[in-house]
This record gives sequence, C-alpha cells and structure tokens, in this order.
Amino acid sequence: MIVVEARLDRTVYLAGEVLECFVSFTNQTSEGAVPLNSDSESLAWASAQLHCQCSVSEARVVWPGEDTGEVPYGQEGSDTVFIPSRGERGHTVLSTAPRILFCDLKLRQGETKTYLYREVIPREAPPSYRGHSVKYSYKVTIGTQRVGAPTKLLRVPFRVLVVYDLGDPTVYEEVPPSNPFLEEQRQEGSLLELASQVLTTITARKSPNVYNITNQRGTVGKFTLFKSAYRIGEDIVGSFDYAGASVPCMQFTVTLQSEEHIAEECRRKPSQAVATMSFSRHHEFCLHTQRGHMILPIPLSATPSFMTDIVTVKWRLHFEFVLACSPISQPELPTSQSESTTWQGPSTVAVDTMVWDLPIKVLPTNPLQATAVSLIKSSNSIKV
Repeated sequence: MIVVEARLDRTVYLAGEVLECFVSFTNQTSEGAVPLNSDSESLAWASAQLHCQCSVSEARVVWPGEDTGEVPYGQEGSDTVFIPSRGERGHTVLSTAPRILFCDLKLRQGETKTYLYREVIPREAPPSYRGHSVKYSYKVTIGTQRVGAPTKLLRVPFRVLVVYDLGDPTVYEEVPPSNPFLEEQRQEGSLLELASQVLTTITARKSPNVYNITNQRGTVGKFTLFKSAYRIGEDIVGSFDYAGASVPCMQFTVTLQSEEHIAEECRRKPSQAVATMSFSRHHEFCLHTQRGHMILPIPLSATPSFMTDIVTVKWRLHFEFVLACSPISQPELPTSQSESTTWQGPSTVAVDTMVWDLPIKVLPTNPLQATAVSLIKSSNSIKV
C-alpha cells in the first residue's frame, strides 16, 4: 500500500504568486504482510495540476454562451486518464498545464520519496468566492496510477485573492520606495511585497467624507467616514453628529453588506433582485444624544470587491434610521451635581424608517495574514 500526501506551504495566495506543494509517496506495507512478487511497490506515473471550478445556481444564472463548460469532459472519458476535474461540480474556468512528477516509481518497504510541485497562479484568475448564486473554488489535484488500475485523484483546496492593476505603471508611482535615494528599489521585491505595499498605500489614505443625512422633513444629522477603501480584516470606523438636527433620530442600525450582481446576459429572470449578504452589524439608541460612533469589522474570510463575466461583487454600508414623526421633549438637566432628575419617555411614539446605502471599497489583504485564520486544511492524503 502506498500513501500519497500533498501539503501546501500555506492555504491563501495572491493571483500571480507561485504555489508550492510538496507531494510525498510512502510505501507503508505492514511487516506482517506477505508480498506477492517482491518487497517493493510501484506506481506508473504521477502528475499535478491546479484548476478553478465555477458552479452556479441554475435557478438564477444562465451560463454565458453556448459552451456548457468542461463538465462533460470532467465526468466522462477513461478512468485511466488524468482528468483533474472528474467528479467536480460546475465548469472549469481556469486550469494550468499538467506537470509530470515522475514515471515508473518503485518504493521499498518503508521508503518515502517527496516531490515539489511549483506553479504560477495566473494573474487573470478570479478570486475564491462563495455567494448566493455563484461559487469559485480552487484545488491542486494530484493524479497517480498503478499499472492496469484506475487513476486515483488527490485534491487540496486553497484560496486565491486578487489585487487588480498591479501591472499598471501608475500604481508603482503611488508606492514609496523604502530608501528614497534608490529609485530602482521600487521595482525589486516579490509580488507579495509589492502587493502589500500597494494595499497599504491605498487603504492608509485618510480623507474624511462628511455626509448630510436628510429627509423631506429636515436634517437628521451628519455621518463622517474617515476613508472609503478598506482591507479585509480591518475595522470600518464612522461617527454621527446630531447637533442642529431638526428630525429626532431614536435609533439606527448600520450593516456591512456585500452585493452580488449577476451580469444581465446571465440572469435567469431579467427582473431578479440583487442578492445581499450581511457580515457585521452595529445597533445604537441615539435619542437626545449629540454624537455617536460605529465600528464594523470586515471578516478575513470575506471576498473583496471583484468582477468577472458572470458576477460583480460590491460592498456597501446599509443604514436604517428610526425617526420620530414629531418633536420629543428633552429631559430637564439638573442645575448642580448634587441634584438628580428622572425623565419618563412617552409610552407611544409615531415613527417612520429611512434607509440609506453608502458604497465602500473592500480590498484584499496580505495572504499570510489570511492564512493565519483560515479553516482550510493545508494537506490531504489518499491510499493507492
């Protein structure tokens, strides 16, 4: 019996990075077993390939064009052929060329041989995503075969983040060199280092935006957002100012949401609504207060904004304000610290609700940080 184990150095990568996977083959024939021909076992060959599968909800999404993808190709054919997508759901939207690890491998009892599979993740790859109607998932697939036996497949999932416009020369102008006296130093370093610097530069800009919140009856207040671009794993911090408001706000709720927009030509129904997914929420009572604030964390497991031929994912802050229809008397404040007062609010209040959506930009983060909290297993094994 030969045990095949595949192990990734980490589980989250940027598109354009080099993925490394160590593949070990171990002959674990027990000492008490009687070999049929010899004390060694052999495998005819082994190959490795990475691929991305896209699965869609047929009730909401029509696959673009007449091509039905590679589902029939992945499910049919001889079981002695290396087809990484065999048995996988959905369409293969990206795959690299298969690489041969070895041919005719013989292992003595207890012997182990390890091979390194290295592959560049294409920069045009879509990010990993699990939405209401569309899912993009990545796997490294190892295929191996004994002579005269079916092909066995071993899969290890991983996650891909995409940083757009890294090939744009204007992006490099925004990244300050670590040494201002070395201009060429900006071009050096790995893709991971460059992407981290670009993301830090973009999300570190603090240009507060102040929004006046109003309705047909007057001013509700002001909301200040200190920046508009965030990385996954960051906190969104905002503040409210109710000074000078003419419409009393009793409470508010802010929800961090992602929007899943299906391309028009791929919609099953032209009038179908945009699917939303909520991640974090802040709720606060604010009657008779002058100021307030909110903090919303962006999970590291969330997928940043992206766009493909099928789906576009955007992010927004969804506000819900509960407003009083008429002024509410304020409590009388004591004239000195030794005095106290009690305020009894009205038993019933006529209210109406106001909804507001504020778009924001959510970007990837360093994949090393995302790997630290990832629940994806970095290794897998099978017995051949």
